[in-house]
Amino acid sequence: MSSAPAPLWSLQSPDAAVVQALAQGPLGRELNPLLLHLLALRGHEVEALARTFLNPRLSDLGDPFVLPNMQAAVERIFQAVDKKESVVLYGDYDVDGVTSITLLTHTLRAYGLDPRAFLPLRMEEGYGLSLDGLARCFERHGKPDLLIALDCGTGSVAEADWLKAQGVECIIVDHHEPTPRLPECAALVNPKLQGEGGPFTYLCTVGLVFKLAHALLKTRRLEHFDLKDHLDLVAMGTVADLVPLKEENRALVRKGLDVLGATRCVGLKALKDITGLDGFVQAHHIGFRLGPRLNAAGRLDTAQTALDLLLCTDPQEANEFASLLDLHNRERQEVENTVQREAQAMLASDPTLAQGECIVLGSRGWHPGVVGIVASRLMREYHRPVLMLAFDENGMGKGSGRSVAGISLVAALDSCRHLLDKGGGHPMAVGVALQEGNLAAFRSAMIEGVRAQIRADELAPRLHLDAEIRLADLAPPFFDGYARMEPFGMGNPEPVFLCRGVEPNLPGQVLKEKHWKLMLRQGKEVRPAMWFNAPVKDAPPSPWDVAIKVQRHSWRGQVSWQLMICEVRTAE
Repeated sequence: MSSAPAPLWSLQSPDAAVVQALAQGPLGRELNPLLLHLLALRGHEVEALARTFLNPRLSDLGDPFVLPNMQAAVERIFQAVDKKESVVLYGDYDVDGVTSITLLTHTLRAYGLDPRAFLPLRMEEGYGLSLDGLARCFERHGKPDLLIALDCGTGSVAEADWLKAQGVECIIVDHHEPTPRLPECAALVNPKLQGEGGPFTYLCTVGLVFKLAHALLKTRRLEHFDLKDHLDLVAMGTVADLVPLKEENRALVRKGLDVLGATRCVGLKALKDITGLDGFVQAHHIGFRLGPRLNAAGRLDTAQTALDLLLCTDPQEANEFASLLDLHNRERQEVENTVQREAQAMLASDPTLAQGECIVLGSRGWHPGVVGIVASRLMREYHRPVLMLAFDENGMGKGSGRSVAGISLVAALDSCRHLLDKGGGHPMAVGVALQEGNLAAFRSAMIEGVRAQIRADELAPRLHLDAEIRLADLAPPFFDGYARMEPFGMGNPEPVFLCRGVEPNLPGQVLKEKHWKLMLRQGKEVRPAMWFNAPVKDAPPSPWDVAIKVQRHSWRGQVSWQLMICEVRTAE
């Protein structure tokens, strides 16, 4: 059993004057009042901002040349095109990495180049550019004239120096945090070089590759290549990499999901088929079905199968790759569950491990490819930053950390760099490497690093409720406008609604011994609802206050709306 406290239900309230102002404008005649409430709550406080949010357009995309060193990258790539140089794309082994390689491969092929793709081995070569990875890359593909590093390279100073010594020019396209010393290369395209206030800092690498492709096409047009046809790849990488779905990301993902729904990529079609996706695709389908399967191979071994799937053109071959990824995903789930059980047993045997402001756990029996996922689960369970480390037989540990809103893991790492062999990432997610002998000291330093950032109740678990509704509100006029709030994800979380005093039709229908299909009644209104991983044998007495999400589903071309129960308490 978890020792984490139950969350406090917190009902959000936007500025009433803002909601009233929206209601008095043209939007007030178009949208249900609940939707105006949600728009105000998300900061879309004036009509123009709200309309841009509701109707994101590709025609509003900004100039790609605003990005640092974009002009230099474009010029160097066209030099490779004109001289028919050999090019290698060196990427990361996650969804962002493989979609970035695939999108740039299609773009360069349209210009007449045939780039070679390379992915490092997670276990042997680690993340990003490494001397071992580069040596194997050159052994496989020969020494190229140009190497383009995707979703890695910003901190690869030594590796860039080595490439220069080898006479290989390098372009880096990456979105990770810059280091004090930057690598010397032909072009480093990273929006974070301009600081967090600069443009496009929310883009992941596949978004940056889209901007690079846009810049190439603005410079030298191609009649036979339409970049919009490949937005399914951009949506996949953007959603899976958990970057904010705001500004241009919102437009890219909205349109990309439409493209993905009728994708012409045989690999993505095969992946959709094996996951049972029918019709339109939503962001949560990428997050929970498609993305994990593309990630699974790279977590346990090599991501080559995922890249092969995205690049292949033969439907039968694509089905074989998709089946293999599905198998990898089931294996990954088994490994994850084992690691999670062992981590929870560790916390149960020593409760002090969960009492600090940051949980840091390590074991020699864990697989480094899944510790990040387990860290994410424990972070949600205990509502505090969690780092999980897998140590090999020599005591070398590789791990991942996940954080809660308001606490930067990168900032916390800065206080314990002397204990690390390697470490970096984003405020919300980091990767680290350290010796087993430093684990205890690292745990203490991370607790202090997190504690120093606490200003209020960042570690208090809360269930944020966006609005109070009645079942009667969930009718077609609401649904029609609600679909315009999509896609949901990072930066635009799926709203959670409070519905008070509902009666469930117990015992309902129990699926797979842990999911609950129920009918909820409130007065004369009745709605079907699903409760995944429900405490079927330990539910609170009814009537209930329920926290619910409202999700759109498609089955055999028929679209329906379903209530998804998040939390339940006895009605107050």
